[in-house]
Amino acid sequence: MAAHATESDSVVPPMPERTPKALRDAIAQHTPELLPDFDEHWKWAIADAYNVTPVPAFMARWWGEYAIARDPKLDAHVHDLEYRAAYECTDIAEAKALLEEASKIRYRVRELEPGE
Repeated sequence: MAAHATESDSVVPPMPERTPKALRDAIAQHTPELLPDFDEHWKWAIADAYNVTPVPAFMARWWGEYAIARDPKLDAHVHDLEYRAAYECTDIAEAKALLEEASKIRYRVRELEPGE
């Protein structure tokens, strides 16, 4: 999931430094559709808090959201898995398998390092 390019693809931007400001800047530049939700969540969970305890959980969530959204193919794939599980599957085992695949992707991208 590192930055890559082929003839028909655009370059996937690298992950930013692992700070709230760097992540917000990357979201604003590369996936601005996420910015309103990021800012709303920040204001609700962090900005009015008197301690920084929730920051790691906030960063983990948005790190993964950005990691997926910055790659249009990966974003489409994850959303397709979730859509099919929710709206197309009539077999519970198949729906569970689709959601497990999406979950594994979401978990894996949270482990990406800055620059990847």
